[in-house]
Amino acid sequence: MTAKAVIEEIKQLPRDEQSRVIQFVNELARKRQLTGEELGELARQMIGTKDPAVADHLKEEIVRGFYGSEPHA
Repeated sequence: MTAKAVIEEIKQLPRDEQSRVIQFVNELARKRQLTGEELGELARQMIGTKDPAVADHLKEEIVRGFYGSEPHA
C-alpha cells in the first residue's frame, strides 16, 4: 500500500478515527530518529535561514532527530 493510498483511506475515516491516526503519527514522529540525509537537510535549512526563530526551531528538530525522544539511560 502506498502513502497516497493510506492518506486517501484516512480521509474517509470518521473524525474521531482521524484524530486517533493523527495522535499516533505525532507520537511516532516524536520518537523517531532521523536519517543522516534528513538531518543534513535540516542542517542546510538552518544554515540558509535568516530568521532566528526558524533557525532555533530547526536546531531543536536536529537534536530531537539525532537523539529521538525516548529516554536514554
